[in-house]
Amino acid sequence: MANTTSITDKIERKKVKRAARKAAPAKGPRAGARGENKQTLKKASRGKAKR
Repeated sequence: MANTTSITDKIERKKVKRAARKAAPAKGPRAGARGENKQTLKKASRGKAKR
């Protein structure tokens, strides 16, 4: 993304950022599932939610 620290006007900064996002290439599909690195919860530690 473009470096917008030097631009003081908020509206102008938003324009520059939006233009940079549009110009950037598409990211493509994900390598894995979105939550694959999320920690799993042990069944015993759930407490009331388990019962």
